[in-house]
Amino acid sequence: MLERIVTRPDNYAPFLLSQGIKFGNLIFISGQAGADDSGRIVEGGFRAQGEQAFANLRRALEAGGSSLQDVIKVTIFVTDMANFAQVVELRRKYFSAPYPADTIAEIKALYDPKAMIEIEAIAAVRTGGSK
Repeated sequence: MLERIVTRPDNYAPFLLSQGIKFGNLIFISGQAGADDSGRIVEGGFRAQGEQAFANLRRALEAGGSSLQDVIKVTIFVTDMANFAQVVELRRKYFSAPYPADTIAEIKALYDPKAMIEIEAIAAVRTGGSK
């Protein structure tokens, strides 16, 4: 059975998207960008957007009963691969060993011209124990 994951505010609903889907003991999180609760991209450049994207990812994972420590696979989209070293720093800050499988890809654009990073993830949902 598919279970929709929602956080408040839900900036995904107007676009007919689920922020995440839980299926069994897995959670699939839609791309999380550096947008604040109002849906606006945060100011402060790539690092500020990356921090916000990881905060949004954490919130979505926790809403589905998971955590950053339970991420199995992450895909990180950036609009400029020159920010790769900062992506590694963010991964070091928010993930720990065993690090999740990862794909990083430079793309031409994201949904908002100001967006520089978006992160999607697949994570485990632990049952009967701590996260």
